[in-house]
Amino acid sequence: MKVQGIEGGLEETIKQELDEEDKIHISEIFHREIVPKLRRLDGRIGNVNCSFAGEKYKNWNIVFRSEKSGYEIVDFEYDENSSSINLDL
Repeated sequence: MKVQGIEGGLEETIKQELDEEDKIHISEIFHREIVPKLRRLDGRIGNVNCSFAGEKYKNWNIVFRSEKSGYEIVDFEYDENSSSINLDL
């Protein structure tokens, strides 16, 4: 879904949908960098901000849950007010 608006006479398009390439990119980094931190913290279910995958994903969150052999990404959610937290505790 794309939302179009006019602000100050300029048309801007806000992308509120990830394509498959974006989801794959985020998923790869999530499993490589974030999952080990979630294991250390004994994370089971929750949301993680996607800024770990790059600045353009700072308004996206992953909804995840643990499963027998690891973690599963359940959904991607857009939230323009989202912020990240440090998982290196």
